[in-house]
Amino acid sequence: MSNISENLERISERISAACERAGRKRESVELIAVSKTKPVSDIREAMRLGISCFGENRVQELRQKTAEIPEKLHWHMIGVLQKNKVKYLPGMVEMIHSVDSLGLAQEIEKECKKHGISMDVLCEVNVGREESKGGVLPEELPGFLSEAVKLPHLCIRGLMTVAPIASEAEESRPIFRSLRELLESMNREIPALSMDQLSMGMSGDFEVAIEEGATLVRIGSAIFGDRHYS
Repeated sequence: MSNISENLERISERISAACERAGRKRESVELIAVSKTKPVSDIREAMRLGISCFGENRVQELRQKTAEIPEKLHWHMIGVLQKNKVKYLPGMVEMIHSVDSLGLAQEIEKECKKHGISMDVLCEVNVGREESKGGVLPEELPGFLSEAVKLPHLCIRGLMTVAPIASEAEESRPIFRSLRELLESMNREIPALSMDQLSMGMSGDFEVAIEEGATLVRIGSAIFGDRHYS
């Protein structure tokens, strides 16, 4: 059994246990295998083990990998997205997690209109108010969503956040709880919204995220091992 196989088996067990603790069905949580910096061979090993949903942080790397892997997969763009790179994503990814400005939302709208398609998107919220991270601040969210929901080629599915680095997973719980509460309040306040997705939780804290309502967990190193950046 490969390391990836063993890792996926353990993660599956941990996701199931977290769902049980939260009184949720296992199928309510989707695993996004974050394959950034990892070779195509690792992705193919995960595919062989039944994984079909992958997340990438950089458009250039995503383009290279989709060119090498013709099979139909569910690709998610989860990293910082520059407006000049949006043009590559329609038809390549199923969801963009990191929409953090109205300008970016409008660029996605423009490119999707050209292709005659709609794009599922998540609004990234900087719940932890970290200067080093992108994302709409919580108090800016109502104004942002009120405008973004008017864009006809965007389907605003939910919210995403990255919790601050912490020594214990439990320290991330208030961040995840706040994001869930924001989603619930925005759905009440903005009638045109019906958001149902919460992208939160990574290798170190995904169980707490699931307990707080995550529907999408972005797990990389716990599947593929530590990353080595060039």
